[in-house]
Amino acid sequence: MTATDENAGEEQPPSENAAHPRFAEALRELGLGEVTGRVRRFPDANRTAAEAAAAIGCELSQICKSLFFAADGVPVLVLLDGSAQVDMELVQRELGAEKITRAGAHLVRESTGYATGAVPPFGHRTKIRVLVDRSLLDHDTVWTSAGTPYTIFPMDPKSLIAHAGGTLVDVREPIA
Repeated sequence: MTATDENAGEEQPPSENAAHPRFAEALRELGLGEVTGRVRRFPDANRTAAEAAAAIGCELSQICKSLFFAADGVPVLVLLDGSAQVDMELVQRELGAEKITRAGAHLVRESTGYATGAVPPFGHRTKIRVLVDRSLLDHDTVWTSAGTPYTIFPMDPKSLIAHAGGTLVDVREPIA
């Protein structure tokens, strides 16, 4: 484990480059270097969708939450809008899994290279299955983590889904 891996998404705000170094590299590799210039950095950590929406000044539903689960022990990332809650039964059905659990911090870091609360939609340490709730398509732009709790960036949902290698699904709890 390198110093960068050990410090991925820790409490210290990023210094020079706003995006986490692993994520900035992923952007370059994907030909998305221009996104780096749109990363916003905040003096305080934004660990929740509500905190991020308040910091950006956007609707809560424009924040793309990254929720990490284990499906029969295999890591799965679920992306959905910040105003939604994930329906675990729908995720389980979508994956055909026996058991779905929230992933612990160790599995999140081991699989992605990022800390819980700072997982971007792509640029992970390992190949991870990604499910993307259809609700993100309700917006022209969504905001998501740039790999630290201090950073966030905008992207159109279709590009985000494509770069994340995500499968478009319906996994949000029904709105009451």
